[in-house]
Amino acid sequence: MELVNKALEFENRKMRFPTTSDRILAAREAKDLILSLNEIYKKEKDEKIMDMMKRLTSIKQRIERRLKGKPLTAS
Repeated sequence: MELVNKALEFENRKMRFPTTSDRILAAREAKDLILSLNEIYKKEKDEKIMDMMKRLTSIKQRIERRLKGKPLTAS
């Protein structure tokens, strides 16, 4: 469950990325975590893992919105 701990650490990390490269790295890390958690979810069907993937996806989408230059309030 090291992967779950990594995901929780990423989720609780302060989401302040001063440079574009920091944002790109954070989005890639979130994507890797989501895909890895998805593999675990396929085997175990645990709802907690699904909820974690949803939270990470929303964080990743916020980072990507910021990368594209859209305001954070846009959907």
